[in-house]
Amino acid sequence: MKITFLRSICLAVFLVLLAACSPKPEFKNIDITGSTSFGKDFSLLDPDGHVKTLADFKGKVVVMFFGYTQCPDICPTTLTEMQQVMSLMGPQADKVQVLFVTVDPQRDTAQILKQYVPSFDSRFLGLRPADEAALEKVTKDFKIYYKQVPGSKPGTYTIDHTAGSYAFDPEGRLRLYIKHAQGPETLAHDLKELLK
Repeated sequence: MKITFLRSICLAVFLVLLAACSPKPEFKNIDITGSTSFGKDFSLLDPDGHVKTLADFKGKVVVMFFGYTQCPDICPTTLTEMQQVMSLMGPQADKVQVLFVTVDPQRDTAQILKQYVPSFDSRFLGLRPADEAALEKVTKDFKIYYKQVPGSKPGTYTIDHTAGSYAFDPEGRLRLYIKHAQGPETLAHDLKELLK
């Protein structure tokens, strides 16, 4: 009885020491690990019409960004930065999946997404909601702001939208809110931390 009790105490002390030796990752972006009120999953269409969810990318770090293909600045800047991140990551880049989710499915057809998104990196994937209700659901679930702004000509518009991205770890847990335009080195650092 005493030996079993002593073994239990020794095991508990060992586990505490082991946990103390495992350093917490030092992210440069906003650590939202443990957030349970949003960003749990999604159900979106890829350019071939297949439904994709977070489970389809298990085992990879997923970087998810909301935008639209006619965006004049934020979206191409973000995709270009992610292209540079992939270069910096070397062989580890194959363990990263970049997802571009359109907030403009009216203009961003499957064919446009199929051409536009992989033009930055062939591994990048464009996703779109099936309909307006699906767009509202995914943007609400991820706390994404978007609003059409009328253009100078009738029938034209731009879209104001959230500029940040989200990162999930290989287990599919939401871990980071990524600030816009901070440089590829910063983001590559955080993605490598998530892959450890």
